[in-house]
Amino acid sequence: MTAVDERFSALPERIKGLGEMADNLWWSWHPEARMLYKMLGRRVWKERLHNPVRLLNDIPGETLRAAAADPAYLGNYDEVYARFKDYMTVKPGWFSENVTKSDLLPVAYFSAEYGLHHSLPFYAGGLGFLAGDILKECSDLSVPFVAVGFMYPGGYFLQKVNENGWQEELEQRIDQDAAPISRVLNEDGEQLFVRVPFIESSVYVAVWKVMVGRVPLYLMDTDIEKNEPWNRNISARLYVGNIEGRLRQEIVLGIGGYEMLKALGIGHSLLRLNEGHPGFAILERIREKVENGMSFDMAIEEVQNSTIFTTHTPVPAGHDVFPFPLMERYFNAYWPAMGIDRQRFFQLGINPEDPGAGFNMTALALRLSRYKNGVSRKHGEVSRKMWRSLWPDTPEDKIPIGHVTNGIHLPTWVDPKIHLLFDKYIGPQWLEDQDNPAAWKSIDDIPDKELWETHSRLKGKLLFHMREKARRRWITDRVNPSVVLAEGSLLDPDVLTIGFARRFATYKRHDLILNDIQRLKSLLNNPWRPVQIIFSGKAHPEDNLGKQVLQRVFRAAGDPDMGGRIAFVEDYGEQLAQYLVHGVDVWLNNPLSPLEASGTSGMKASVNGVPTLSVLDGWWIEGFNGKNGWAFTGNEGDNRDAKDAEAIYNILEKEVVPLYYDLGDDGIPHGWVRVMKEAIRSTAPRFSSRRLIKEYVNKFYLDALKSEESGVMTEPQ
Repeated sequence: MTAVDERFSALPERIKGLGEMADNLWWSWHPEARMLYKMLGRRVWKERLHNPVRLLNDIPGETLRAAAADPAYLGNYDEVYARFKDYMTVKPGWFSENVTKSDLLPVAYFSAEYGLHHSLPFYAGGLGFLAGDILKECSDLSVPFVAVGFMYPGGYFLQKVNENGWQEELEQRIDQDAAPISRVLNEDGEQLFVRVPFIESSVYVAVWKVMVGRVPLYLMDTDIEKNEPWNRNISARLYVGNIEGRLRQEIVLGIGGYEMLKALGIGHSLLRLNEGHPGFAILERIREKVENGMSFDMAIEEVQNSTIFTTHTPVPAGHDVFPFPLMERYFNAYWPAMGIDRQRFFQLGINPEDPGAGFNMTALALRLSRYKNGVSRKHGEVSRKMWRSLWPDTPEDKIPIGHVTNGIHLPTWVDPKIHLLFDKYIGPQWLEDQDNPAAWKSIDDIPDKELWETHSRLKGKLLFHMREKARRRWITDRVNPSVVLAEGSLLDPDVLTIGFARRFATYKRHDLILNDIQRLKSLLNNPWRPVQIIFSGKAHPEDNLGKQVLQRVFRAAGDPDMGGRIAFVEDYGEQLAQYLVHGVDVWLNNPLSPLEASGTSGMKASVNGVPTLSVLDGWWIEGFNGKNGWAFTGNEGDNRDAKDAEAIYNILEKEVVPLYYDLGDDGIPHGWVRVMKEAIRSTAPRFSSRRLIKEYVNKFYLDALKSEESGVMTEPQ
């Protein structure tokens, strides 16, 4: 059971539902719910970072009592609360209409990170945001789903950049009592603890729960007194750099997460893994079947048949590989429990291309999952090539790794002001029909003036947010004025603004546009048609090369010769991402091809009318149609960076800049607005998480459920 929430005891009975809704992230993708909290105090809402739990904890009691007696407020409250209660009542819907099994157990989804809201910083980047969007969409479609992850007490990290441009990492402690998260209690009314089997000395996890609409997310925390001091920090923060620490995290995530579901009494029909980090969950499922009397080979067959694995990483260094001696130390009691010997156990995780490297988590998951996919059509091709050694006798195009291209949760990422335009001109049913291209044909009915003015307001909101961040840094940290200027204090809302926000890794090439400084300066400082660029992103704490790229970008932002037209915004996260994808004019993306698995930031920008300029890689190969943005083909061989930068400069100079500044007599760039509309029309239906989840269900879930029922092994199409 979940703890009775006493945080909202001060709420008047008439508006008690505000506490119930605050504890469910449903509000995070329903603007009308967020408005209920904002109406209680706009300044407090802003200062509490749009977190209703913090707001209700901190707002004066007289304010709450006044709201409970205000007929206008109560009218809004009653409507929203009724909508929430109706949503939480599971009714027949798309999933139940397509899966007739009435007693279907949920899909168990394991992921190392979840990007849901900035009040729960359990994410580092795109992998987590995708996981969060999947949970929200499964809730919307009533897909039976239960999710497993970590409650990292230290989050990821807070990023500060010093005046030399070097990233510094600050601890980010999470206040669970001020976040939409609840303790899970045992029968005695105390927080539930679960022991992770096969780790000595014993490791326990405390269990927490986040409700994502209808989908429960259970999170594990090792930072409890019950654990020895050296075990308490296993879940301290996301993606620890130490190899043994990483292995211990993944044992707890996979094996401990599986054990947690058993302790909660939650069975599951299918096992789904988001990347290789939770791969040990497959082993635990096999071990359990062996313990119940099944042979190892039969257990593998059954588990494979109901396991779905999604790989996200086309970069070889991005796959976790653990040294054999380390694996032996932690698993020497585990393989006997599976009924196999050491050699057979290690064979499960060997990459035939480099058998001596260690135990490869992606190789393990690929071997033990019947349903395997990359996250774009191109990434599927890259993955088949990368892992062909696992199927040495199979032609590359027949290797059983398919693809499901990523998508985004439109209610989360479409700005409320854009949402209102869609309601007005496409119709209030656009959310229900969002994956139907025909529903978006009427995008042209939006008057150019309304779309442009809405976008301009969002751009102004972004720049105001950046100035306020810079102001707070100036006041609280007493930083050098150069830092305040580098954070965007001089940006102009009337100037063409390019956004580039990714994790800082060398292959993502944040600094590519700096390749020819003189040519860049001529773009930035053109007196009639200037350009400005906003960068953001974190480098992994152990990635010094990524930090060096960040330093170069930051120093360019502080260079007076750039005219104050480059900005670097610290501490990229969900909230800043929202401002950026809504408010910039162009979304730039230029990784080394083919190292972009999919990318979703460009999708988020496009559905808000922000066109993409990108190398043809990842999702953009499928998304670009010649009218919805701009594209260039990545070069190969020597001087590829210089050639790719040249392609970007040419597109900006010859196409992007002239179109943006080509204003009609009414001051509206009608040609540009046509590109904005096409970006929305072409991206929204094809790259929504609704299409994504339906594709997973039709491509994998239905087949896996049939196989599970019949016991017959089939190869996915």
